[in-house]
Amino acid sequence: MAQDDNRRPLASRNAGWARSIARRLSAAAVTPNQISMASMAMAAFAGAGFWLAGLADAGLRAALLLAAALFCQLRLLCNLFDGMVAIEGGKQAPDGPFWNEFPDRLADILILVGAGYGAGVPALGWAAAGLAVLTAYTRELGRACGLPADFSGPMAKQHRMATITAAAVLSLLEPLWYGHNEVLVFALWLIAAGAAVTTLRRAATAVRALRAR
Repeated sequence: MAQDDNRRPLASRNAGWARSIARRLSAAAVTPNQISMASMAMAAFAGAGFWLAGLADAGLRAALLLAAALFCQLRLLCNLFDGMVAIEGGKQAPDGPFWNEFPDRLADILILVGAGYGAGVPALGWAAAGLAVLTAYTRELGRACGLPADFSGPMAKQHRMATITAAAVLSLLEPLWYGHNEVLVFALWLIAAGAAVTTLRRAATAVRALRAR
């Protein structure tokens, strides 16, 4: 199965820096699947950073939150380059479609659940993670029914990562109002609600398309 029929449209894919790095990775002994696997490690570090930040104080908490934000973005870079190396680099593999999807689902769980435990609201973290996975399930269900992949938002993967990354950075300002974890809690609620809306939107689009056949 070709991997380019289920490819998220990204403007960054056409950026000069992205193409340059992708060419270097393609020329190296690095496979797209290895990059996809690395995204799970980045997500695990991000989730651990969020979790441990909830147990730390002052400077250490700030460092852990910044590390979590960084690893969230590194997860996205892995997601960018695995596809570029596979498609543009001509390194598609028979099991590529599996590694294109499975690490993303695990990454969402690791990051959002870690953030939930770190913020002291584990149930909310699990809810956000579950709804995030459901957005992808709905997209893949549509594809299984013969429909084009639906990457619509308002809380698709890149939106979830932007939200949780921004929350990690903004959390550094909480001492200004003697707060603690309010920003992360708000972000998790936003992700959960947005993912629910995204799921319903994708489901409705799929049903309309199937009925129109």
